[in-house]
Amino acid sequence: MMTNKTLVLYQSKYGSTKSYARWIAEAVDGDLVEASKADPGALPGYDTIVFGGSLHAVGITGVKTITDNYDMIKDKKIIVFAVGCSPGHDKDLKKVWEANFTEEMRERIRFFYARGAFDFHKLAFVDKMMMRLLRMKLKRIENPDQDAKDLLASYDNPTDWTSRENIEPVIDCIREG
Repeated sequence: MMTNKTLVLYQSKYGSTKSYARWIAEAVDGDLVEASKADPGALPGYDTIVFGGSLHAVGITGVKTITDNYDMIKDKKIIVFAVGCSPGHDKDLKKVWEANFTEEMRERIRFFYARGAFDFHKLAFVDKMMMRLLRMKLKRIENPDQDAKDLLASYDNPTDWTSRENIEPVIDCIREG
């Protein structure tokens, strides 16, 4: 029987990414390591490397763990998931995909998105400033769609969109031959 040794790395700021990473590691019996504590030299010892990071604008926090070590792991199955508070529309995720990975990387890395939680009052100062700017932009929309209305409402009412269902495509990808 062939085994697939899986490493799940993550960098989480407010906890949603860590929850998803833990759920993925549990589901596939993988090793779970915070990216800042990972030993890059150990990466080639895994068949599958999963990385999860929070999404800020189009940047995936901590993804350099993958991109900086890509040459050493490019023959592995590499999966990256980003976590944010937006609904994750394809056109927006395409920008994230292109901003974080070279063309060669995009040919080999599988990319997923999972919606996290949002509690405006718990944000760090800089994140609060960024989200205030977004709120002002959303309020200026003449006919906001439901996504904009939901996000505006979450400023006053913390919202948690995390769900184990959101990571099922990642788990399926890990398990596929």
